[in-house]
Amino acid sequence: MSKGKKFKSSIKKVEFGKQYSANSGIQKVQEIAYASFDETMEAHFNLNIDPRHADQQLRGTLNLPNGTGQQLRVVAIVDADSVAEAKDAGADEVGGKEIIEKIQGGWFEFDVIIATPSMMPHIGKLGRALGAKGLMPNPKSGTVTTNVGKTVKEFKGGKIEYRSDKNGIVHVIFGKKSFDAKKLEENFVCIYDTILKVKPAKVKGAYIKSISMSSTMSPGVFIEPSKIKWLDSQV
Repeated sequence: MSKGKKFKSSIKKVEFGKQYSANSGIQKVQEIAYASFDETMEAHFNLNIDPRHADQQLRGTLNLPNGTGQQLRVVAIVDADSVAEAKDAGADEVGGKEIIEKIQGGWFEFDVIIATPSMMPHIGKLGRALGAKGLMPNPKSGTVTTNVGKTVKEFKGGKIEYRSDKNGIVHVIFGKKSFDAKKLEENFVCIYDTILKVKPAKVKGAYIKSISMSSTMSPGVFIEPSKIKWLDSQV
């Protein structure tokens, strides 16, 4: 696909083959981002894992110390006893089987589904539609829970899900271009620390093949893992 003039101009500002520190990489992406809107910052971890094996698939959630800058649209599909709790916590849409029917009709105006275990047998009929969009509630991602209020608040407050794709790459967002570079670095390092902590036991050799970051429209820059600080207290 042909790249536009702005992208070509932007990529000329990236030093070919250079690996940046987390902070300098963030500043470089902020410098070369050219879209008129506040672009989302993205990180991409290419890992030495084999996603064909269940014990090497990564999936979980984490709370970014400075949030994402995005307001997630959270749907709560819950039993009757949890409806008030979900509403009080700020869920954008709350209900039971009526929401499932709404989704069956083609409605997908949401980013996260929080579900109680009792509703999962009913949500199962949406497996194909939700799975293709990465929206199926799952205990590993914390979106199937009996603690509905707390979970809704966490996702509304900046909690994110991470998961490896079929190529062993984890793609995550870590803020907005307009964020202070230090806050973006704290978010990025929180993700990096988490990725290290969930390293599958069967991985042999180098775990992280490469790390890159970009904004929504910008070219990517590569990050040198040895130049990433450890923020254990923030994970």
